[in-house]
Amino acid sequence: MQEIEPYYNWEKHYVASRDKRSPFYGRTYNLDYYENNIYGYYIHPLWDEIGSETLYVKILFADYDKHFCVIEVFGEWNDTLHNDIMFFKRQVVDPLVEEGINQFVLLGENILDFHGAEDDYYAEWFDDIEDGWIAAVNFREHVEQEWKRFRLDYYINFGGTLQLNNWRTLAPDRFYELVKNLIIRRLA
Repeated sequence: MQEIEPYYNWEKHYVASRDKRSPFYGRTYNLDYYENNIYGYYIHPLWDEIGSETLYVKILFADYDKHFCVIEVFGEWNDTLHNDIMFFKRQVVDPLVEEGINQFVLLGENILDFHGAEDDYYAEWFDDIEDGWIAAVNFREHVEQEWKRFRLDYYINFGGTLQLNNWRTLAPDRFYELVKNLIIRRLA
C-alpha cells in the first residue's frame, strides 16, 4: 500500500498545499517518513489525512471560476465503523463548497472497499451543491454495487460511461469537460 501514490502529473497545473482556498493549504510532506496507515499497512505520505482511520484523499485540481474540483480517494470507505463520509464532508467538501465549488469529480480506483450506513451526509452534500453534481469515476464494481444497495446513486453519478481508463492522458480542463458532458447527458 505504501507504493500507491496519488496522481501527480497535474502538479504543474495545481497543488492543493499551495492553494490558499484549499483545505490542505500549507501542508508539508515528509517523503522520508511514513506515518499514516490503514489497518497497519503504511501508506504513501502524499495522501492527505482527513481524520478518518481508513480514508485518505488528494485534491488533484480545483478551478474556482468553473466551480469544480477533482479529488482522488484512497483506502477503505467505511461509513459503518468510521463514518468516513462525515470526515470527508466536514474536512474536504464543506470548505470547498464555501469557496464556490459545486461540481465534484471523485477518482476511486484506489478505493478498495465500501461499507455503507446512513445517507444523511450524502443528502446534505447533494443539497449544498444545488445546481452542481458529484461524479464518481473509475470506482470498482463491488463498491458501486454497495453504493446502489445503500441508494447513494440518488446523490452520486457513477458507473457506465464514468469508467474512464484514459483519464491520465488528459489535461485537467479536458478531463473536467469530458466528465461534465457525460453528466449533462445523464441529467438531460
